[in-house]
Amino acid sequence: MSDFDLDDDLRTRAAWLYYIEGMTQDQVAQELGFTRARVLRMLATARQDGTVQIRVMSPLSRCVELERILESRFGIERAIVIPSPRDESKVNAILGATVGAYIADTLTDNMTIGLGWGQTLSTALASIPRRPYSGVRVVSLLGSLTRVNAFNPSEFAWRFADQVGAECYLMAGPVFAPDVHTRRALMEHAGMQELSRRVAQLDLAIVSVGDLSPQSTFSRFGLLGRPEIASLERAGAVGDVLCRFIDADGRIVDHEINDRVVAVHPDDLSAARKLVLASGGWHKAPAILAAIRLLHPQVLVTDEVVAERLTTSEPQ
Repeated sequence: MSDFDLDDDLRTRAAWLYYIEGMTQDQVAQELGFTRARVLRMLATARQDGTVQIRVMSPLSRCVELERILESRFGIERAIVIPSPRDESKVNAILGATVGAYIADTLTDNMTIGLGWGQTLSTALASIPRRPYSGVRVVSLLGSLTRVNAFNPSEFAWRFADQVGAECYLMAGPVFAPDVHTRRALMEHAGMQELSRRVAQLDLAIVSVGDLSPQSTFSRFGLLGRPEIASLERAGAVGDVLCRFIDADGRIVDHEINDRVVAVHPDDLSAARKLVLASGGWHKAPAILAAIRLLHPQVLVTDEVVAERLTTSEPQ
């Protein structure tokens, strides 16, 4: 057994003894022959890497009420509303854990899954148990970013596929082509045509929403310059779905950046058997509403503050 496997085994044993058998940390340390400090580190790691997943099974009544309102107002099959954390910076991580739990409950053999990108989706990986499935295919729904390794769409899709033992289909090109002609040539490549066929067979598509605020990935990592963002705002954009910028009514805006996007068109996601839209944060509320109007998702995962705002909005 390798050192990695041994560490993983001991960490899992420590978590089992503490969380399942109800031993104290001192008892776990004595059982395994470790110091209490080492046991504390092992338990913390088990929480962080998803070995241990804790779910509160009794939801807050207001969140449940908001879920029912959203389902009725927007024709959503299932809305999942998390309590908004006191620290707003934790919204993405908590939403990601919720999305990961949903995927873990939904994923079965022989599924084809399409993946978007973003902080929320990337944090979902820790809540998906590592186990091999049979016949699962993972499709990245957009090209790669060259400057954001932590949230690179291709990296996320590959890591997800590795987590569940799936085949992975990637868009081999930058998400923003330098010009329309290059974008057309990339999309006509045989590999892209194969990917398009896979998209038409999606059992599950999972996407998030971006916005144009200073907190957005585009702004924080310099993916788009301030002049470009200002130009998009003048065109009416409030956010993006798969890097295509949309207005408040959920329409794709007429802008040259949208003409250069190497990604699945949001309209093509309507072929998926189930479409999950996962996003939150008060500043994203207009973009999330726009994405709902564009995509008509079957599943919505968001936070309490956004849900409250959505309940006063019209579906259109």
